Amino acid sequence: MMRIALFLVTNIAILIVASITMSVLGVDRSTLSGLLVMCAIFGFGGSFVSLFISKWMAKKSTGTQIIERASNADEQWLLDTVAELSQKAGIKMPEVGIFPAQQANAFATGWNKNDALVAVSLGLLQRFRPEEVRAVLAHEIGHVANGDMVTLSLVQGVVNTFVMFFARIAASVVDSFLSSDEEGESSGGGIGYFVTVIVFEILFGILASIVVSWFSRYREYRADEAGADLSSNHAMIGALQRLKAEYEMPDQMPDQMLAFGISSHLKDGFMSLLASHPPLDQRIAALQARG
Repeated sequence: MMRIALFLVTNIAILIVASITMSVLGVDRSTLSGLLVMCAIFGFGGSFVSLFISKWMAKKSTGTQIIERASNADEQWLLDTVAELSQKAGIKMPEVGIFPAQQANAFATGWNKNDALVAVSLGLLQRFRPEEVRAVLAHEIGHVANGDMVTLSLVQGVVNTFVMFFARIAASVVDSFLSSDEEGESSGGGIGYFVTVIVFEILFGILASIVVSWFSRYREYRADEAGADLSSNHAMIGALQRLKAEYEMPDQMPDQMLAFGISSHLKDGFMSLLASHPPLDQRIAALQARG
């Protein structure tokens, strides 16, 4: 529910800014090409701003401490392992950090694969065996090497654009049907139109979130395969099985970082369509099928 609430607040803010900007620039909503261009500017703009500040946001929201210089053997092992996996994956070594959560988790983020951040939770580092931690790190390096952060931002930009565009088209149709004056012309961008836009953005936004979530789940299978290639199939399966055994712990990842973590809690019914990760049983089965 937090993801939906965050989406609604974000889109309402976008609506207000976009509507003011369109009015200032004289963009008529009846001019479809101009409307589409403006929606694309805001749709992709918001998505890429989020991408460019993703490392900063991740550090702030999770309390991640970057390891500038190892202060103990565990930190040195972590730096050496990430360096080894990064070289094997053909990317520049990312920043490495630890965030103070007892839940076993990890994430990767950054605006490009040569300027990324990989972090693990304190709980994962303390309780997982070294080969399992290495597999989790390999999974996250796989996300980075696959360019998943950029690709997800592009997908989000596309759906943002069409959510804004079709919400305004639908609102115009409803506004023309319900609010026409005596001469048969629409009453224009009144409060009814803006309320209708918000309603359609919510409806289309939920549908768009299903598409984005499906793509996020697809990325996890690819990152699991990359993690298995960088470490080993056996180690990657073992890490996922260990994560499954720890599901009773509450999810401590910030909502905006869930899609970039190694796992998230299962959702039931309709909410399963909005899950950022596939069930661990399915991920384990996919790796086992590789042989």
